[in-house]
Amino acid sequence: MGSDTVKITFKDKGENKSVELPLLTGSEKEQGIDISTLRQKTGLITLDAGYMNTGACQSSITFIDGEKGVLRYRGIPIEVLADKADFLETAYLLVYGELPSKAELSQFTYQVVHHTMLHEDFKRLFEALPKDAHPMGALASAVAALSTFYHDESGDEDTLFDINCIRLIAKIPTMIAYAYKRSVGQPFVYPDNNRSYCENFLHMMFKLPVEEYQIEPEVVSALNLLLIMHADHEQNCSTSAVRLVRSSLANLYASITSGICALWGIRHGGANQEVLEMLQEIRTQGGNVKVAVEKAKDKNSGFRLMGFGHRVYKNFDPRAKIIKNACDRLLKKLKVSDPLLDIAKELEEAALKDPYFVERKLYPNVDFYSGIMYKAMGIPVHAMTAMFALGRLPGWIAHARELDNDPANKICRPRQIYVGQKERGYTEINKR
Repeated sequence: MGSDTVKITFKDKGENKSVELPLLTGSEKEQGIDISTLRQKTGLITLDAGYMNTGACQSSITFIDGEKGVLRYRGIPIEVLADKADFLETAYLLVYGELPSKAELSQFTYQVVHHTMLHEDFKRLFEALPKDAHPMGALASAVAALSTFYHDESGDEDTLFDINCIRLIAKIPTMIAYAYKRSVGQPFVYPDNNRSYCENFLHMMFKLPVEEYQIEPEVVSALNLLLIMHADHEQNCSTSAVRLVRSSLANLYASITSGICALWGIRHGGANQEVLEMLQEIRTQGGNVKVAVEKAKDKNSGFRLMGFGHRVYKNFDPRAKIIKNACDRLLKKLKVSDPLLDIAKELEEAALKDPYFVERKLYPNVDFYSGIMYKAMGIPVHAMTAMFALGRLPGWIAHARELDNDPANKICRPRQIYVGQKERGYTEINKR
């Protein structure tokens, strides 16, 4: 990484002062000012609401160029991984930095497949939750509870991290399926070690004891693709939460739980659920897509088209291009009859032709298409954020591992600029 300096001039008690700080250049030519010594040298801090201009770390996991619509995991374009990789191979790449050899992938897959079972006491945990509990609440509770089952293990840190990584990737699909089965009043379905990762998840979600469940290969392929698309996305809210909690030396289960809770919010992982809720609202109001598009252009209408545009991408979301094609194939194969899916296709077509959306580059994003695909698969709307968590899990684990191995690792402790009352006295309660 290259380094130059930036000179910052400021006033201190009426006197002009300056300080030189390192200018860092990343491998993709992004530049940032290293302000780690700013307070020490000047007594000043920076103020950046939402950390929109603040780099919290140097990372080698994921690269995004929002202007050009580029996304790469460990240097490999998302388009290549979508075409050639499976989810567990992508997870290995993210966590360990390189594509696995055939033997490494075989061993990694074997370990994941043979750690899918949950302790029987977990049944009581899910049964104790309300039947209508949100899957994200159930998932966060269950992942946090994992730390109570594996809290006293001995061994070196790398070995313990590896086994906890395996457990999380293996057991979270089982947890999501258990939460779903609980919500619909069906018996839990145990994992089947003879099935692939995605096939096993679908089996646990939709198998009934009274009949055979035939899993369409196209659905397995579509789920694998969706999980890869969501596997990491740089320093987003949930990933930053994982890093922040991990910096306190909290265990991996607690750190991942923090990511699940951050992802739950509608500004983050809840977006694909919002897409389906928006489609339902359009349907309830008559299903007129043209009216919905016009309302979305009216700032005073209070109506927003969810699933269009992206905070990072100022061009087409590269993931959305991939998922759109997969979505078209899946809907054609399944021949699903669903008015919400019909409205979604109409809405996509109308928005892509409307100059208002085209000029502002408000293209359908990954949340728009992923919500449609999950619904076509039979995933209930309220469980879609949990699916996002399942996909994002390898990225969270990778960032926790990267932080552990960072020589600059220290507990995260943001500063603030205090704007409250100055020092004042205490008034006795009988005088207030």
